[in-house]
Amino acid sequence: MNIARQQLIAARYGDASQPAPAAWSPIIEHLLKHRSVRAYLPDPVSDEQLAAIVAAAQSASSSSNLQAWSVIAVRDAARRAKLAELTGKQPQVGEAPLQLVWIADLARLERVTQITQRPGEALDYLEMFLVAAIDAAVAAQNAAVAAESLGLGIVYTGTMRNQPEEIAELLGLPPKTIAMFGLCVGRPDPARPADIKPRLPQSVVLHDERYSLDAQTPGIETYNAAMARFYEEQKMKVHATWAVHSSKRVANAGALSGRDRLTEALHARGFALK
Repeated sequence: MNIARQQLIAARYGDASQPAPAAWSPIIEHLLKHRSVRAYLPDPVSDEQLAAIVAAAQSASSSSNLQAWSVIAVRDAARRAKLAELTGKQPQVGEAPLQLVWIADLARLERVTQITQRPGEALDYLEMFLVAAIDAAVAAQNAAVAAESLGLGIVYTGTMRNQPEEIAELLGLPPKTIAMFGLCVGRPDPARPADIKPRLPQSVVLHDERYSLDAQTPGIETYNAAMARFYEEQKMKVHATWAVHSSKRVANAGALSGRDRLTEALHARGFALK
């Protein structure tokens, strides 16, 4: 048995009895080591590192090769501080030396239709917004993996959707674009290390041929116990199970922290969503 491999699997699932799969590769090992980093050194991310990260992002799959996304690299300390203010005052947004803001971007495709003098009616449909949002997410995950391979740390910032109009103004976004999420990037602070957070057992997320809710219940209970241990070990202020914590996040519109008006914001940004 490969002890290092087994330790990684145990950390990823919060379960020392979980066997490591026989199928393995350096890329799988790299992915399993992911952790969300919220404490950074002030060391800048170099232009060379940024170029490599973006090249990796552009190597991700794209629906019909439309590449309906853009990314804004924010390094300026004052602008990062403003982003932090607009995203729930999360300290890592201002602290990380690089904030990558991922944009669902239909403006470029609209410009292409104008250049080619062709209609662009489909841009007003929900499907095209989903294409842009999914393309941005797939590209960003490639970027995250690439950044970690360079010894950098990352954490996603979904609160970019809390005040999308204000962020659009700050970043000069044209109509038919919207910030979907941010990605903090920088050198992790070794004095404030992050740990691997357990994920749900595969019995919860992997379905054989047909979906089953009932089959997930035992795995969720196991995961509640694993996360309780993680919360305690990390001294996190979560005094409930994962199930209770997650239920609170979807309890009502107020739990969405402003994102309950996302449809309104999308309309304001030029997405018709027919």
